[in-house]
Amino acid sequence: MDQARGNPRITRRPLLLGMAASLSASGVARGQSGTASDWPSRPVVYINVFPPGAATDILSRIYCDRMSQLAGQQFVVENRSGAGGTVGQAAIAQAPADGYTLGLGSIASLAIAPSILPDLPYDPARDFTFISGIWKVPNLLFVNNDLPARTVPELIDLLKKSPGKYTYGSSGFGTSPHLSMEMFKQKAGLEILHVPYRGGAPAMLDLLAGRVQLMFDNMPTVISAAREGKVRALAVTSAERSKAAPEIPTMTEFLPGFEITSWGSLVGPAGIPAPVVERLSSLTRQALENAELRRFFEENGATTWWTKPKELAQFRTAQEKLFAEVIRTAGAKVP
Repeated sequence: MDQARGNPRITRRPLLLGMAASLSASGVARGQSGTASDWPSRPVVYINVFPPGAATDILSRIYCDRMSQLAGQQFVVENRSGAGGTVGQAAIAQAPADGYTLGLGSIASLAIAPSILPDLPYDPARDFTFISGIWKVPNLLFVNNDLPARTVPELIDLLKKSPGKYTYGSSGFGTSPHLSMEMFKQKAGLEILHVPYRGGAPAMLDLLAGRVQLMFDNMPTVISAAREGKVRALAVTSAERSKAAPEIPTMTEFLPGFEITSWGSLVGPAGIPAPVVERLSSLTRQALENAELRRFFEENGATTWWTKPKELAQFRTAQEKLFAEVIRTAGAKVP
């Protein structure tokens, strides 16, 4: 899952969120390569490549809370945002390969960035240990309540009548919400100004204030605001309607072939010892089978997604090829 360019920084604002309320920031653990028998012997740092408050943060903290319980050591979430997730992704790639620094492998930084951002500070195929998928989630198209459009066809009609008048926010250049809007523009023949932010949360604040009028974002980030009537949800980007909100139509119902599903995975720096990878894979499978975690994911529009390490690596490669074509067709360019 998925933000904008800016000066790299570490953000440590706590997100008090039920199951994950006990998590707190700590320094990056350093140590020697571990084995399945002694790992983990101290807290594990999980780097979320996007800011607090975003869908990736909500889902990551619930996942890490469950992993903490299973592993007997705390999985501590650190937010390192910037450049569509590539700042945090680079930090993961450059960490010691001992199993004590892991993090989010996102669709934005591992599958989209290679085709849309120049001079990546890492090689997505070679610089990571791929461990498991964690979730899949659709994006949701929504608008400011003052915008006089209640359906996708009404929105298309409004935007076509005033090309260039309206602006859309995104969680950052090169994220799946950004490409969802680029695909929307390309398929519907629209002209809308892009305003990228350092994550979905600040973009949402500006949409609520009316400074941008529409956007896509990962469903867990926005579904609560939609249910509370703060924003107007128009469509989801999955092929089928979401179980979390079956009343919301899909984009494919209006624009055939429109489908983008965001995803998040567990990765670490290349070279993590195989026994540790196997242990992490097993713990992740147990975490994702937890009924409370699954219910929380589903209520927020996400589905659990466990994979074997090799399957995840192959999936990432296929996704990079897919989005290279989407980017070319949509005409998305680096600003």
